[in-house]
Amino acid sequence: MTRPSRITDPSYELMDDHEGLSIIYRQHGFPCPLVRWHFHKEYELHLIVASSGKVFVGDYIGNFHPNSLFLTGPNLPHNWISQVAPDQVVEKRDMLVNFTDELFDNALPVFSELKGLSPLLERARHGIEFRCPRTLEQAAMLMQCIADSQGVSRLGYFLILMERLAACEDYQLLSDSNAPHLADENSIDRTNRAVDYIFSHYSRDLPLEEVAQHLGMKPTYFSRVFKQATGRCFVEFVNRLRISKSCELLADGRRAVTDVCFQSGFNNISNFNRRFQQLKGMTPSDYRRLAVQRVTEQNPRNT
Repeated sequence: MTRPSRITDPSYELMDDHEGLSIIYRQHGFPCPLVRWHFHKEYELHLIVASSGKVFVGDYIGNFHPNSLFLTGPNLPHNWISQVAPDQVVEKRDMLVNFTDELFDNALPVFSELKGLSPLLERARHGIEFRCPRTLEQAAMLMQCIADSQGVSRLGYFLILMERLAACEDYQLLSDSNAPHLADENSIDRTNRAVDYIFSHYSRDLPLEEVAQHLGMKPTYFSRVFKQATGRCFVEFVNRLRISKSCELLADGRRAVTDVCFQSGFNNISNFNRRFQQLKGMTPSDYRRLAVQRVTEQNPRNT
């Protein structure tokens, strides 16, 4: 069961604590006021330390787990929602570094070596998840070095980490659109509350009208605001969330496809198979086989 975050703060996150520093390091647990559908002008390098759940980046929906690493670009909405028990508190879930385009724009005329990071920063505007196990291991070590240091040392560890990520070839671009059309802050905030509600109820039949009523909005207006903020229409967003959940269940390898279908929120197997094929380019059975094979290859000692 998931505890949705309560939304009280504006969804545009203004980071006014730069204090003249080139990068900002933060860490926090879950639940936390920072866990919400939000955007900001800074890039965000985000390492998950504990818990598993759903990640939302632009119009992308996927799964995260400990040691997942993401890089999001400026003004790209994002959120990580952990799947935990109602009374469970995760003391330290996230380690993250924020920085702006100005850091590299101002430094490039002096340090030409930084040009090598330009393709990475461009990809980050779509959101990136890094997959290489060795890169993830190095990133976790360097993030801890960043956390434990200050001044030039902290900046040095950050640049080493960015160089490693720029060289990583095993990654996934996340959002189809690199700059979603952002609505005003009130609309984004309402979308945030909608995402929380959808996340808590998507495993059953969930009509758009119900979510709109929950927010006190007319269905047609809610539909327009939601698509503007997420880049997806309501039905597509819910289906993608359900397919993401089904991928998580299929990777377990022990559940029948029919069970996965209904546990993910679909009400018939034919619709589930069709949606899965559209989004993943393969059948649920093929996905389960490949997922189990990948786990086996990564953990040969368990076989």
